[in-house]
Amino acid sequence: MFGICVVAEIAAIGLSWRLEPVYDTLLYGLFALTTVGAGALIVRRRPENAIGWLFCGFGVLNAFASDLAEGWGLRAAAEGWPGGPVGEAISAVSWLPSGYGWTLTFLLFPTGRLLSPRWRPLPWTGAVGLLISMAAWSLSPDRGRDFVAGRNPWAVASLPTGLLLAVGMPLFLGSLLGAVASLAVRFRRSTGLERQQLKWFVLAAVVAGIALPTSFVLWYVTPAAGIIAAIALIGLPLAAGAAILRYRLYDIDFFISRTVAYAGLSLLLVAAYAVLTVALGAFLGRGSAWTAAVATLVCAVLFRPLRTRIQDVVDRRFNRSRYDALHRMTTFLDDVRAGRRPPEDVQSVLGEILGDPALELLVFLPESRRYVDLSGATRDDAGGRHRIAIERGDQAIGVVRYDGTDLGPDLVRRVVEDGGLAVEIARLRAELNVQLVEVKASRARIVTAAHTERRRIERDLHDGAQQRLVSIGLALRHAQHQLGTGAAGVRATLEGAVAEATIAISELRELARGLPPAQLDAGLAPACQELARRAPLPVSVRMPDRRFDTGVEAAAYFICCEGLTNAVKHADATRVDLIADHDREHLVVRVVDDGIGGAAPRHGTGLIGLADRVAALGGTFQVQSRPGSGTTLVAELPCGS
Repeated sequence: MFGICVVAEIAAIGLSWRLEPVYDTLLYGLFALTTVGAGALIVRRRPENAIGWLFCGFGVLNAFASDLAEGWGLRAAAEGWPGGPVGEAISAVSWLPSGYGWTLTFLLFPTGRLLSPRWRPLPWTGAVGLLISMAAWSLSPDRGRDFVAGRNPWAVASLPTGLLLAVGMPLFLGSLLGAVASLAVRFRRSTGLERQQLKWFVLAAVVAGIALPTSFVLWYVTPAAGIIAAIALIGLPLAAGAAILRYRLYDIDFFISRTVAYAGLSLLLVAAYAVLTVALGAFLGRGSAWTAAVATLVCAVLFRPLRTRIQDVVDRRFNRSRYDALHRMTTFLDDVRAGRRPPEDVQSVLGEILGDPALELLVFLPESRRYVDLSGATRDDAGGRHRIAIERGDQAIGVVRYDGTDLGPDLVRRVVEDGGLAVEIARLRAELNVQLVEVKASRARIVTAAHTERRRIERDLHDGAQQRLVSIGLALRHAQHQLGTGAAGVRATLEGAVAEATIAISELRELARGLPPAQLDAGLAPACQELARRAPLPVSVRMPDRRFDTGVEAAAYFICCEGLTNAVKHADATRVDLIADHDREHLVVRVVDDGIGGAAPRHGTGLIGLADRVAALGGTFQVQSRPGSGTTLVAELPCGS
């Protein structure tokens, strides 16, 4: 049907070219193509909806009965072809069946079904009025202006066409008004998706309802009437198709509110400019350049506050959902600033605004490159839910995930962006909570590790050197008894040896509680060089010669030990580099190997212990280990100047 319409319009344009105004030829051809095109799309995607078939049928009817018939009549009159009056008569009366098509459209939109059975008499009444009006219109002697010859060759003077029109037109127009009333009732009862569909079509219908009567009154007065009618008619199938196919359905609220707001703003600014011009002209003179300059400046200053105020009023009346959503978020932000509500409540507020209690707000932690919920628990940003990213410039702040909402996507994004301040504060607090939890866990692991290490040293000393000293003390005590009471000087000497052995045992027990690595006695560089000499693979060492704090040197040494041990045992490395660089405030230690990579800090591993040791000193620890690219341990330890 669309192809037939295209062929008919091409023929109509060829026949009518230069015989009528170009806008008339092109605009009404575009109207017919738009109607059939919208109908074809609706039929293809919603074949059960009668409106698609209705558009196709009446669009093709317009192409033939209005445009092609008119073109034939004009060309026949100009070239002397036969059948010209027939084409002119068909074209003159074609607006009536086209109008009846819109009566049916108003009754059936958007579902393709009547609102209720009580509306069934209306299309039949319109059909009766259509037939009577078509007969009276086509046979009336008063329709001579519709023909090139200036008279209606099909007129029947004896027929009371005026009476027939007096009967038929009220029925025809009454059914059209009834269909409009049906559309209004349907709009008042509608909710959700259907209401958004009706908004699109009602907007176009209101425009057409103003434009078409105006063009009807001015039809024989000015050519602009035809342009107004054509543009208004083209908007109807476009709006109906967009609504039924749900194309950018929720943009209508934004479109209506912005249109009304800027129209009102323009009127107010024009009025303000006029009043200021007249008032200032009385003081400065009508021709003064200062009059226009001051009036323009005042309007420029008034623009922004006026626009905000008018938009607020318009949204409250025409776009209530947008007004309520933005107003609730603004109220919440005021409460956050005043300290009445915590910023973490932004998740529940967004859920209430979007009507999705399962809405999730995840915040992004840049240091660990992961998403967490507001309690600090790691969450995976994946799944089939709707997703809106929150950003500040190029920096990710968080993401909102939800299942669905009646609000439009643009409004949802606006609400989320307006709540960005609360989200960013909540992110910082969540990041702080995560760091506190990690510090507590790190401290607990350090205490546990220190206790375990101390028990090991105590056990080793107890089973080794301490036992030997105890044995020496016992042997000396036995020798003392064997000497008897004679050798008083020897007894005193042995008594002193036993006392010294006892003191040595006590000192060993104290040392077991804080023994530093003996390899660091000469400094970090010699200790790492000793490690390199004992290693079973080539190891290069580049370390500063100066000494550092004992804790810093110990941490750096253990990092080198752990990295070298992992490279030998797990990485299949052929070479390791031990590197330390010192600037004014930090000692940066790197252990680089050329092994298989893929290392990651996991609970219970040596890397976690290193991270805890570095964190306890206020430093940072990173593991860079892509599979196949080797492993690099990087620790940045604060060491002062």
